[in-house]
Amino acid sequence: METTGVLFDLDGVLVDTEGLYSKFWTEIGENRYPRGIEDFANVIKGNTLEVILSTHFPDKEMQDKIVSELKEYEAAMPYELFAGAERLLIRLREAHIPCAIVTSSGPVKMGMLFDRIAGFRDYFSAVLTDADITRSKPDPQGYLLAAKAIDREIGNCFVIEDSFAGMAAGMASGATTIGLATTNSRAAIAGRAHAIFDSIADLTPEVLFASRKH
Repeated sequence: METTGVLFDLDGVLVDTEGLYSKFWTEIGENRYPRGIEDFANVIKGNTLEVILSTHFPDKEMQDKIVSELKEYEAAMPYELFAGAERLLIRLREAHIPCAIVTSSGPVKMGMLFDRIAGFRDYFSAVLTDADITRSKPDPQGYLLAAKAIDREIGNCFVIEDSFAGMAAGMASGATTIGLATTNSRAAIAGRAHAIFDSIADLTPEVLFASRKH
């Protein structure tokens, strides 16, 4: 265990906010500023805000409006951990396994989250946001940087993800990738990860090690 690390996505894995973000981006991409893309919220899932805006909303005035609306939305958003998330983090800390967050969210949102969930930041040796990453998931950059930040070889790490782009990033990084069926069904994510579980409540350090790729 002393060579292992666990790298977590945030929304849809540790924090139950994916549905709220899907609601926001559906309203933005299909109603307010329609892009003509079916299931827009799912298409952009896992991308940084910069990539979403540059790819789908190239107009600068429109970008500014969306950023402003997103900031207001995040400021009012409730942040709740999934059942079982803190229990897993406690078990990992007791086993001296370092953890990191790799998220497409920005530092301001993360600051609000850490302020609202007391002690949550203390579980992580590193937190990488869109300020640290230049290539969005499915590029593995974020997970490779996170492994380095916690002083672990990526091949000895576990990546825990819920989105297609995130699982692709985990698989491309060389880590053992765990898919959670919190955002997409088990059938939809079949073949996209080394192991699939219904939720983070199903995970323990022992379960992770039993799921390690061979």
